[in-house]
Amino acid sequence: MKIPQSVYESNDVVKISKYLLGKYLYTFIDGQFTGGYIVETEAYNGIIDKASHAYGNRRTPRTETMFGTGGTAYVYLCYGIHEMFNVVTSKEGEPHAILIRAVNPTEGLEIMQQRRNMTVLKNTITSGPGSVAQALGISRKINGISLQSDTLWIEDKGLVFPESAIAAVPRVGVAYAGEDALLPYRFYVKGNPYVSKPNK
Repeated sequence: MKIPQSVYESNDVVKISKYLLGKYLYTFIDGQFTGGYIVETEAYNGIIDKASHAYGNRRTPRTETMFGTGGTAYVYLCYGIHEMFNVVTSKEGEPHAILIRAVNPTEGLEIMQQRRNMTVLKNTITSGPGSVAQALGISRKINGISLQSDTLWIEDKGLVFPESAIAAVPRVGVAYAGEDALLPYRFYVKGNPYVSKPNK
């Protein structure tokens, strides 16, 4: 069952980031079905979060997707190389987003290997946000798409991790955000081999 639209419209981005762990992220792109369950997320708390693209109410052609109603995909290019997939949350005008950093793959592994140019299957196939997007075929072509679509969606299949199995640590690569870089807004499933580093 697809996660209902109402879940994405909550204004508690940290709570949703933890909730998404264990939920299944699926894509049907170019006639190919791929997916797996989410094992690592990062929360970005809108205009008050110095690590967010929308900090200070910054509205640009890139960030405009974040200001829409929750339940859409925000896909952007990082360092001119990697596509990054985020789940937009909260109500219209409140630009919360959750970066999907790692997925435990379950469907379409051979397709993912081809997309990642991997001859041998490794845990790095869906470890790190750039790898997730590439493996699942997510690109800026579908930026702004609804997560109720049949192209990109998230399902709840009843997989739940107890609090003791979830690490809450500072986010990766946001040193520019000063004290906000220290916020424990990165969540991952302890011991899962697909979680990106550092993961101790």
